Amino acid sequence: MILTGLLLGAVLGYVLQRSRFCVTGAFRDLYLTRSTRYFTPFLLAIAIQAVGVAALTGMGMLAPEPASFAPLAVIGGGLIFGVGIIMAGGCATGTYYRAGEGLIGSWVALLFYALLAAVMKYGPLGGFTEAARARTIADATIQETLGVSVWVPTLVFSAIVAVLVVRRYRAAKERAASGRPSVTLPARRTGLGHYLADIPWSPWVGGALLGLIAIAAWLLSTAAGRNGGLGITTPSAKIVTFLTTGDVTLVDWSVMLVLGILVGSFLAAKLSGEFRWRVPDAQTMLRSAGGGVAMGVGAALAGGCTIGNSLVETSLFSYQGWVSLVAIMLGTWGAAWFFLQRPQRAAEANRPAPVLTPAS
Repeated sequence: MILTGLLLGAVLGYVLQRSRFCVTGAFRDLYLTRSTRYFTPFLLAIAIQAVGVAALTGMGMLAPEPASFAPLAVIGGGLIFGVGIIMAGGCATGTYYRAGEGLIGSWVALLFYALLAAVMKYGPLGGFTEAARARTIADATIQETLGVSVWVPTLVFSAIVAVLVVRRYRAAKERAASGRPSVTLPARRTGLGHYLADIPWSPWVGGALLGLIAIAAWLLSTAAGRNGGLGITTPSAKIVTFLTTGDVTLVDWSVMLVLGILVGSFLAAKLSGEFRWRVPDAQTMLRSAGGGVAMGVGAALAGGCTIGNSLVETSLFSYQGWVSLVAIMLGTWGAAWFFLQRPQRAAEANRPAPVLTPAS
């Protein structure tokens, strides 16, 4: 059954690569350009998963266990992780699928992310992580605090997302009607191959499929004996620990999942003609390494990354998921200002004013 993790991971990697779905971009663009192009589809993915998991739980097919809430670890880890994903140029999942496209900088970030996650979870700093995450509060979820069924926050959140989706759809339709007609290149393939590999997928396709894949992950993971959904940080740490200890018991469904992301994104990039090895400059490589370190440390403390927390735990309406999502966003915005916006403004301020010469 653990091989279903490899298959689902390949599907996930293919979808992410073709739709260019990146949670880092969703958070960053929300701050830099006030764009919800990827953020609203990401909320749609959470809503789809929330409805699916609640329904399957009601039918007795799933028994999800929301993470306990350790406020200091979750907030601190989320902020650190948010800074890291800007430095690395992508979140944990984005780093995996970009590595599959041949980006050497993403491989560097991925290496340091997995290494530090292993150090924080199973290595010398495991005791520190465990102690930080042991300081929890009583209630783990919103519905626990309110004393209501999980369907209450699920339906309320889904209704909010539905309104946002409709507003985004209408705005996009108005822009399309008032803009110039788009120019498309001749198709290289016909039929299904054209849609699978030639044309770029919209963020809406990426968000909807991500939500459905997240539901499938719960079912397949449970069937393999693992009670959980999509996850990136812990399996990444398990890979490093397995390579250093040889403990084959660490190779489970979740490890197959993250390896599958590499396979799926590689296939998508090859079929679409987008795969090529790309080596960044030394400064970018160093920043990617630093981003990987921050991602590994932050995700271990927060109990998950943008997938484990911001997608999966939020669908369970756990405090860890929603507080971590906000913390990651704040860390992303701070890093976007420091690494992207501040240098741009400084360059504009130092640019010499144009010299105007009178016409003769």
